[in-house]
Amino acid sequence: MRKAEPEYAPTQQPEPFHDPVPRTHAPSPRGRRGTPPPPAAPPRADRAPRPRRKRRPFRWFLVFLLLLVVGSVAAVINLDGKLTRIDALAGYTDRVGNTPGTNWLLVGSDGRGGLSPEQEQELATGGEVGPERTDTIMLVHIPKSGPTTLVSLPRDSYVGIPGHGKDKLNAAFAIGGPQLLVQTVEVATGLRIDHYAQIGFAGFAGIVDTLGGIDVCVPKPIDDPLAGINLEAGCQKLNGPDSLGFVRSRATALADIDRMNNQRLFMAALLQKATSGATLANPFKLWPLAGDTARSLKVDEGDHIWDLGRLGWAMRGDTVATTVPVGGFDDVSGIGNVLLWDKTKAGAFFEALADDRSIPEELLTR
Repeated sequence: MRKAEPEYAPTQQPEPFHDPVPRTHAPSPRGRRGTPPPPAAPPRADRAPRPRRKRRPFRWFLVFLLLLVVGSVAAVINLDGKLTRIDALAGYTDRVGNTPGTNWLLVGSDGRGGLSPEQEQELATGGEVGPERTDTIMLVHIPKSGPTTLVSLPRDSYVGIPGHGKDKLNAAFAIGGPQLLVQTVEVATGLRIDHYAQIGFAGFAGIVDTLGGIDVCVPKPIDDPLAGINLEAGCQKLNGPDSLGFVRSRATALADIDRMNNQRLFMAALLQKATSGATLANPFKLWPLAGDTARSLKVDEGDHIWDLGRLGWAMRGDTVATTVPVGGFDDVSGIGNVLLWDKTKAGAFFEALADDRSIPEELLTR
């Protein structure tokens, strides 16, 4: 009997071993056993806000304001340097003491400096006629309070000229220039002059044309070939040459009296336009006007562009415009026809200004 063969396990074939491929997708929310799931991202509304860059508009405003101030100061200094300065307020023995308020002496001269023959013809200056003379003399009193007073001093006023006897007021300018004129006015009025400004033909006409003309209501018709004008009565716009003729002409019934009235009318119209909002708010008008004015003026050595600004501002409101009380006219040998002040009224008139008081109504000439 055959012996039974032992049973063996079946032959096994070796199989290759492979490492598992790492998982690239997000793990199961359950995660591995014992490992807590990662926290969910907070909703967008609950996230901390990202810090934003702070805006500083006030800082830029301060920078702009600083540049504006620096530019304005530089412009004012530039204008101040364009003024022509002369020694007009020189001291002298027994000079009138300081009086309250501020007093300006404004002078319009017949100076022709810088004018070509064509310009002289256009402005009807009459050519060169010897020493420079004054066509316009005005005293401006700015009180500590109250309205400014504008006083016309007739150029033919018969007054004492220190060191030269009695003569017409404008002779003081022809003899000794601004210094003697200022001294003569101070002695005659008892007022201390604090500032001085003078303008010639060309500068006067140039300022008017820079403003685009001046609207003036001419009270009476004026036909004056010597002044180069033929104006009808009524309100009209005057250019530079016509304006110059208007304030210079004496071809009317009252001659110098009418001329002084015309000068005050024109001064009021000029200041009204120069200080109007349309002029001050327009740099294309304001800057040329300021530049032309500075180049056209002669002022005392101690005067500055800001003094002129205060003068213009003081005269832009309600101004009392008048003339020294007139007593009549007379013919003086060697001098000609002169204008006489009313001594009593003129004394009270200037005394009120010297005390910084309003001039009594009965002393005003409207």
